[in-house]
Amino acid sequence: MVQATRIKKLPPYLFARIEKKVEEAKEKGIDIVSFGIGDPDLPTPQPIVDELCRQANNPANHQYPTSVGLLAFRQAVSEYYRETRGVTLDPREEVVTLLGSKEGIGHINFCYVNPGDVNLIPDPGYPVYGIGTLLAGGESYLMPLLEENAFLPDLTKIPEEVARKAKLMFINYPNNPTGAVAERQFFEEVVAFAKKYDIIVCHDAAYTEIAYDGYRPVSFLEIPGAKEVGIEFGSLSKPFNMTGWRIGWAVGRRDVVECLGRLKSNLDSGQFQAIQYAAIKGLTACQDSTKELCSIYEKRRNLMVDGFNQMGWHLAKPKGAFYIWAPVPKGFTSASFAEYVLDKASVIITPGSGYGQYGEGYFRISITIPEEKIKEGLRRLAENLGKVDF
Repeated sequence: MVQATRIKKLPPYLFARIEKKVEEAKEKGIDIVSFGIGDPDLPTPQPIVDELCRQANNPANHQYPTSVGLLAFRQAVSEYYRETRGVTLDPREEVVTLLGSKEGIGHINFCYVNPGDVNLIPDPGYPVYGIGTLLAGGESYLMPLLEENAFLPDLTKIPEEVARKAKLMFINYPNNPTGAVAERQFFEEVVAFAKKYDIIVCHDAAYTEIAYDGYRPVSFLEIPGAKEVGIEFGSLSKPFNMTGWRIGWAVGRRDVVECLGRLKSNLDSGQFQAIQYAAIKGLTACQDSTKELCSIYEKRRNLMVDGFNQMGWHLAKPKGAFYIWAPVPKGFTSASFAEYVLDKASVIITPGSGYGQYGEGYFRISITIPEEKIKEGLRRLAENLGKVDF
């Protein structure tokens, strides 16, 4: 049977390739230190786990949930935004529950994108923005995230004819993979641009609670007019170490939230209610755990950046997310340097080219591993790479 054209166009998912490399090395008995996938290594806060167990023992939670999510969960999300961002949301009409934000980011394309339509995609960026566009039959117009522009897209460089055709604009700050952050002025420019060209903004806010040095990332919805032009995707994965639980939300513009909920009602049956109740516990009672988590990541970030700088890099310390974006040395591509590091030092790094064409020349490091592993990885790199040349 011939596969559908949309599937033939799909590249292997970036992290699947990394996982395969790690598996092959382990089969050979090689001890690997992975600076690769950004999957929190610390446990989910115990009150969340306890609530899951309690709710899983309630037979009422064993039946189908609602596809848009428990009203209690949506109310918790609304209250979370009110307390932390000063943003007012109607839990019935401006919040929809997701099976993790990745699911919503992919599905939003099927709500608005027809074959041949254009989406504005950051590059480098989370691969799902472009893949969701492709699966819906759309075309990606790449917005380069360049170091000289602080890894922010330059909206003035988007051609008029492209802007007028565009359906969705994806943005993501704090950013994966670059670790860059965006201030209010940038989001204000996005709102104005979206209003001018009738574009729906989709802000991936997976890392807005992961920040350092007293910095407080901006939520897109804090900006006046943001709810008129778009939505924000949120997740419990990063701030509460719940990547495997698959629970998140989309909030903002009512008709967009309704459309996404309507699509989901035809494709999935919602998240297990026990997980939703556990997520409520996280949002209402575990914010101190997130602060402690950021403190741990900040120490790891400092250790990682200082270690690479001692080897010849000149890296700044990112204010948000848990990634470090670094240039490859002379004589390497992103992929060849990642292979070199794996072969010489048994350390996994993620080639920047996996995040798009403008990621070439860089690699991504994750700090979601214990300090002793970071030290071991840095030791191996220092011994096998020596001083590098840029």
